[in-house]
Amino acid sequence: MTEDFLHHIWQYRLYNTGLRITSGETVEILNPGMHNTDAGPDFFNARIQIGETTWAGNIEIHVLSSEWYRHKHHLDRSYDNIILHVVWQNDQPVYRSNGELIPVLELAGHTNDTAWKKYLNFMASRSWIPCESMFLSVDDFVKNAWSERLLIERLERKSALVEEILKASGNDFNVTFYRLLARNMGFKLNNEAFGLLADNLPYAFLQKHADNLFQIEAMIFGQAGLLEGDFADEYPQNLKKEYDFLKLKFSLKPIQTKVWRFARLHPGNFPTLRLAQFAAIVHKSHGLLSRIIEAGSLESYLHLFEAEASDYWKTHYVFDKKAPSKRKTLGSDSINLLIINLVAPMLFVYGSRKGSSKLMERPIELLNEIQGESNSIINKWKLLGMNVNSAAQTQALLELKTQYCNAKKCLMCSIGNAILRK
Repeated sequence: MTEDFLHHIWQYRLYNTGLRITSGETVEILNPGMHNTDAGPDFFNARIQIGETTWAGNIEIHVLSSEWYRHKHHLDRSYDNIILHVVWQNDQPVYRSNGELIPVLELAGHTNDTAWKKYLNFMASRSWIPCESMFLSVDDFVKNAWSERLLIERLERKSALVEEILKASGNDFNVTFYRLLARNMGFKLNNEAFGLLADNLPYAFLQKHADNLFQIEAMIFGQAGLLEGDFADEYPQNLKKEYDFLKLKFSLKPIQTKVWRFARLHPGNFPTLRLAQFAAIVHKSHGLLSRIIEAGSLESYLHLFEAEASDYWKTHYVFDKKAPSKRKTLGSDSINLLIINLVAPMLFVYGSRKGSSKLMERPIELLNEIQGESNSIINKWKLLGMNVNSAAQTQALLELKTQYCNAKKCLMCSIGNAILRK
């Protein structure tokens, strides 16, 4: 038996009726209380009836009653208001600091073994998700309600990164947006390199040359360490000359070239092209954050990120190597990812800081409007019968897989609970 599972038994009343505490008196659970996942008693504000007396207070749960002393609860006065000590086995009497014996409810022999056996199967499972063989048996209402909660959890978790960068940026939303935009323009393989670039190229320097795309490109490519060496084409030669001037002006120091990853990437995802598109967005980014906040439709958001790389990149993916002519704009899938991973959490935090529930609801509306990601995790959920259409659904399912299923937090999952309680 584990303490987590005892919490589950207590919270969902998975025990027999006609219970008695170890002293022999009957006990009726009127309200199991509110589960506490932080420090302190395990359940707050419970109500129980022992004999003819009704008690209100907190509940503490252990596998063995002696754990009360191993956890040093006898030295903590916050445990003096425990009205019931729920244990699997009562191996030692437990007393309050004033010497009073704490009532003990021993659950061994008073629960149904079916849920425990299911839980053990979950923990031993090597399937893609622990409950894979029983997943289809769960009612769609449970899945949909849980998905709505998971979406909020994912937004809150992504918002923590926004808050972290916001704090490091002196609570400047524009600088925060710039640094997060950089990370997201790197997408999966080059997000760390883009983040390092933004850390080493202050937004204020770019804004001083906001009206000149070429100078923005020079600073971005120069700070990326990609203007070292000699070039055959006139465009990178001129970029290098401009960067040498700006490097002295702002005392810039480029990052190492080796941080950029080109291997196994489609040319359309090469960091050189992404940097050019990043420069195009920064060039028009003056007031971009305010426009994102004010945008009233999905089309408005899509238009804001329609970034086309400058003319040289129509015939290049890297410097000095010509390719067939093609407009190099951000594709719809890339823009959707920017909305999912940048705009949504940014709006969520901005709305929270401004106390605007309307702004905090907009990310959810946006995610329900745009198409969801397509990746191996989402494809697997589809095979398990999940109807996946919007980014709201894919984000919820990604959260479920990465934060619950992979960690086997079945007791904290509504789907796992539904299966265990059957």
